[in-house]
Amino acid sequence: MSDGPDATEDGHHVVIDGRRWRATDPDIPSDRRDYLTRVLMAWRREVRRHHGDDGERRARDGVQAAKVALGERGTPWWEQTDAERRARWETPVPVPDSFRS
Repeated sequence: MSDGPDATEDGHHVVIDGRRWRATDPDIPSDRRDYLTRVLMAWRREVRRHHGDDGERRARDGVQAAKVALGERGTPWWEQTDAERRARWETPVPVPDSFRS
């Protein structure tokens, strides 16, 4: 049984419904990865809640910041040095007002 979606052989992408998506940086410490994932999900809920109103841009920017921190957007994590990767995931990300850690 698999713990998640299928990954490409190099581990850089996951395949979901036949589409490749950039994988989360595997070197992120699990507690930080879990936190960033919770922040990402909170921002995604905010996008849904604010769809079509003034809060949507802020929510989408929050999704972007969380995905960059996870290594799923921005410079590919496999092209970054260890120090760049660590700095990326340690950089504070904004959280929505509704976020509960």
